[in-house]
Amino acid sequence: MSFNTLISVAALAEHLDDPNWVVCDCRHDLMQYGAGRAAYAQGHIPGARFLHLDEDLSGPKTGVNGRHPLPHAVTFTLRLAALGIDNRKQVVAYDNAGGVYAARLWWMLRWVGHTAAAVLDGGIDAWVKAGKALNTAAPDSKPATYNPNPQPQLAVNTQTVAANLASGKLRVLDARSPDRFRGENETLDPVAGHIPGAANRFFKTNLREDGTFKAAETLKQEFAALLNGQDPSDIVHQCGSGVTACHNLLAMEVAGLGGSRLYPGSWSEWVSDRKRPVAVGAT
Repeated sequence: MSFNTLISVAALAEHLDDPNWVVCDCRHDLMQYGAGRAAYAQGHIPGARFLHLDEDLSGPKTGVNGRHPLPHAVTFTLRLAALGIDNRKQVVAYDNAGGVYAARLWWMLRWVGHTAAAVLDGGIDAWVKAGKALNTAAPDSKPATYNPNPQPQLAVNTQTVAANLASGKLRVLDARSPDRFRGENETLDPVAGHIPGAANRFFKTNLREDGTFKAAETLKQEFAALLNGQDPSDIVHQCGSGVTACHNLLAMEVAGLGGSRLYPGSWSEWVSDRKRPVAVGAT
């Protein structure tokens, strides 16, 4: 049995010593580059490997490809292999931010054809709350071989999003906070607002107060209202830089609404060309 969306603390604890499982710590702070690595050093789930959003889960920035562009698929899988992850491993990702950064790794694994990937529901906070131990020991990661099986259809590019302004075939869901969507309080990108025609689904809406995901049926009802009868394959997720959008994509998968796609460059790529149209306000 493999886990491919969420996994509970109890289920992970049962398999923590399984050599066919690899746990990845994805903690990060957009305002403090080294915060995730420092937190990892202070204590992590036993055996967890650390992956940095900018260093491991992003590629080189060109100024026109967003704040967290995807790395080349081969570069990414070489990093996985260095951590001891091969095509057969069950990967579990966690963070301390409701699954935001862990979902980025989850989506990227699917992007290279690795479906045995799950996010720890509730993250490290749920692990600690359940009385599970942390340690500071560096894991013994024996390098493996990973053969990528890229799935480029899981992502769309800027040209596709731009063409959709006229066709309206796709439904774009923006995972940023409502104020940023409306064009208020923008601190991360040089232009405020949103892609014309996009709808707002703040990623935190997917969570309960304790930081775990809402029940699948609840998520299904909430997303169905946004889809308005459209097929999940016509849904494109975006955010500021292609990170929190993965949280909405994961939530749709949990809800049984599989097949939606990611716009990795997201808002930060969209506004790199000031000629592209921008909308402000609630719609």
